[in-house]
Amino acid sequence: MRHRFAGCVIAFILFTPPALADTLRVAAAGSLTEAFTDLLGRFPAANDMVATPQFGPSGLMREKIESGLNVDLFASADMEQARRLAAGHPERVVVHFTRNRLCALARTTVGLTPQNMLERLLDPSVRLATSTPGADPAGDYAWSVFGRAEAVRTGARAALEGKALQLYGGGEKTPPLVSGKGAAQGIFLAGRADVVLAYCSGTPTVVHEVPGLAAVPLPPELSVGPAYGMVLLNGKPLTLRFAVFVMSEDGQAIMKAHGFDPVALVEP
Repeated sequence: MRHRFAGCVIAFILFTPPALADTLRVAAAGSLTEAFTDLLGRFPAANDMVATPQFGPSGLMREKIESGLNVDLFASADMEQARRLAAGHPERVVVHFTRNRLCALARTTVGLTPQNMLERLLDPSVRLATSTPGADPAGDYAWSVFGRAEAVRTGARAALEGKALQLYGGGEKTPPLVSGKGAAQGIFLAGRADVVLAYCSGTPTVVHEVPGLAAVPLPPELSVGPAYGMVLLNGKPLTLRFAVFVMSEDGQAIMKAHGFDPVALVEP
């Protein structure tokens, strides 16, 4: 009986028509561009009720919202940015909605494998690129990998932090290296690095667009598990409906199709 009631509430939220003047404004992490564009395209609402979403490094997007950017829901590549926007605002709700993984995108000539990952990353001849810590959670996750490396080999953290090139995720400080190409693609096409630490969800696109690359999973001892959080910045019915859609079976299946690890999907 309880489950039937909950199902009715969800159906009511999803399919009750919102006020005519209501418009959904979403901002999200750059790594969510394809997934959230797909989610918004399939969200059961009229096209004129959904504004064009904005994407960018989570830390920088959070700063824009704090400075007055008008959005209803923000989806971050970590939990911290969402929590910071909710702090002091009890009406704002934070939801953990998916997970990702960090992979190493490498030129095949590097010969990178999970087994030799740390040895190759520490090799002075191997150029390593990451995102920008603070501005983009992908950079913070990379630094977490370096911290885990220290537990495997003393001195590894300092060596990796010292050699890591922060080539993307910093907004204006890290402009695209190749016009019209994604950040990781541009790094390789411009010949700036041999290995890039990036979200696994986006690696198939990069490997497809840039010849001679391989996406290598991190070994267990170096792995981190990025947790993504969204914050509902108001209680508008349309905001609530979209958040429920993201967490629904259909929404979580869309996240999975884009390379993310669902947190609310029960499969047969």
